[in-house]
Amino acid sequence: MTEQQTPEYPRQPHAPDSPRPDGAWEGASRLTGKGLTLAYDRRTVSEGLSVAVPDNSFTVVVGPNACGKSTLLRALSRMLRPAAGSVLLDGADIGAMPAKKLARILGLLPQSSVAPDGITVADLVARGRYPHQSLLRQWSREDERVVRQSMEATGVDDLESRFVDELSGGQRQRVWIAMALAQQTPLLLLDEPTTYLDIAHQIEVLDLCARLHEEEGRTLVAVLHDLNHAARYATHLIAMREGEVVAEGAPGEVVTAGLVEEVFGMPCRVIEDPESGTPLVVPAARSRARAARST
Repeated sequence: MTEQQTPEYPRQPHAPDSPRPDGAWEGASRLTGKGLTLAYDRRTVSEGLSVAVPDNSFTVVVGPNACGKSTLLRALSRMLRPAAGSVLLDGADIGAMPAKKLARILGLLPQSSVAPDGITVADLVARGRYPHQSLLRQWSREDERVVRQSMEATGVDDLESRFVDELSGGQRQRVWIAMALAQQTPLLLLDEPTTYLDIAHQIEVLDLCARLHEEEGRTLVAVLHDLNHAARYATHLIAMREGEVVAEGAPGEVVTAGLVEEVFGMPCRVIEDPESGTPLVVPAARSRARAARST
């Protein structure tokens, strides 16, 4: 294949409705943001931003640092109140929903989480079951089973008696993911879930996310820094730059050399991943990159 040719990628599975490769998602979506203005400390990050998360998708948001990826995720999870616009879940304003009801539908793994002092791994993961508790429904064998299953899925079951603050950064990250899994929500938002993980554990976590999507039918939204991981695992990709959505759609439609240079400012080639058949971004050699920037 020559450098000028565009490889054909096999279509990845996604929700029945097809996204427009040149625009916003128009199919079914339980979670949407409309006309969002998002700001921190009077600094506007996004203005007039609209986005829809395709149902039954593994949606991944990519873009350079400080482009608004995590800010968008915080708004979609009600952690950040929009200065304008609205976030809708099943057609209702997310800001007006009772906290427990929201927590039974939508789970969030934030970028930075702090565990209470002196809490064990098992106790922290068990907190994921809180939305399912009530005066009429106390802790049950089903809760115990879900907690055990979540710890096993993330490989932290052998750490269950350890204190969370004694663990390494990678171990703590997997414990937080286990807690999010124990919440058993149909919608799960993950802000940089591979942070602190070595390459082997990164793949384990992303494989787990893929199984949750493919086998359990959960809708996932993740912010990832690694574009090749995003292209391999996502069924729907959203590329952001300077607080705006630049492109979205199936990875095979979105990830092009032109898009990568536009969004990340990085000359590259896009070839077919020999393992997955998905787009694989190969950065240009330093000499070629310098030449491209000087033209």
